[in-house]
Amino acid sequence: MTRINPGGTIGILGGGQLGRMLALAAAKLGYRCHVFCPEENSPAFQVADKTTVAAYDNEDALLAFAKSVDVATYEFENVPSNTAALVAANTLLRPGAFALSVAQDRLTEKDFLNKAGVQTAPYQAFHTAEELEAAFKKIGRPSVAKTRRFGYDGKGQKLVKTPKDIEEVLDVTKNTPAILEGFVQFDREISVIVARSASGDVAAYPVGENVHTNHILDTTVVPATVSDRVEAKAKVMATKIANGLEYVGVMGVEMFVNDASNEIIVNEIAPRVHNSGHWTMDGTGCCQFEQHIRAICDLPLGSTTAFGKVKMKNLLGEDILDLDPYFQDATASVHHYGKTEPRVGRKMGHVNWLEREEG
Repeated sequence: MTRINPGGTIGILGGGQLGRMLALAAAKLGYRCHVFCPEENSPAFQVADKTTVAAYDNEDALLAFAKSVDVATYEFENVPSNTAALVAANTLLRPGAFALSVAQDRLTEKDFLNKAGVQTAPYQAFHTAEELEAAFKKIGRPSVAKTRRFGYDGKGQKLVKTPKDIEEVLDVTKNTPAILEGFVQFDREISVIVARSASGDVAAYPVGENVHTNHILDTTVVPATVSDRVEAKAKVMATKIANGLEYVGVMGVEMFVNDASNEIIVNEIAPRVHNSGHWTMDGTGCCQFEQHIRAICDLPLGSTTAFGKVKMKNLLGEDILDLDPYFQDATASVHHYGKTEPRVGRKMGHVNWLEREEG
């Protein structure tokens, strides 16, 4: 059976803000949620029907979790492969382990994208100092060194412009397997939030234009300032990726755009609901979180049409301590993640502004 009807139980691996918003969307559609996370007091626990606090390598806890749910999903892409395999052996896991394995390794991801006919920056794998030297001879400068696994929000990355930068690369990558990517000249960063159901239906949201500060997403604006041709091409590329992965759920595809050439380079994929899709919570009739629940339960996918112009802004760290200006703004919608410790750079919430189209 591929369809899970309302009244069923959805398992979520990970208890952060994405898991929280997935659980809220699931409740709206009549589902219960069981959240599995190693950290106590996780944000998703506040809105879940059942919780398990256990390590991702706790096989007994994972088995009990898997047997208690009708379908399992995850809110972050670094779920250990053994964890995914155990859960998949005992219940439906959507997205599947293949999509997870591709997105967890930047080299595997780039190889997959290129084989799927999707353009990426030039790249070369390295691990040792000798391999790094060979990679620089091939890729040149400027370039970006990135660890192959466990990097996000700029962690495990080094922009290389000078010989001194080269000397620091192995310190940043901590002598782990890595890749060197050619630096892409681009005018704007965009992303496509795309959904694919268990039955193979695909729906993509309007392209969002992203601005990052210190490697962390600051704002997303819809519609993006791109041509209709770029908008259509970006959606086709995201759809091609989702189909190639036989993906089930919502995923984010981050891209770079060169305005003069209309060239699109895929930067990376995220096999989960995505920060740059938070605008959908107030800007569409079916947000990315509800869409993910629909997709993994094999319900009909919802509308991806935007109500108008939308802007999303992340609230980081102590930004969350002064919400009154947003509460007093009739056009703003505040989303608080329920986290108690506002650390520097930590995503604590976000705000959406919607300017509805007339008529």
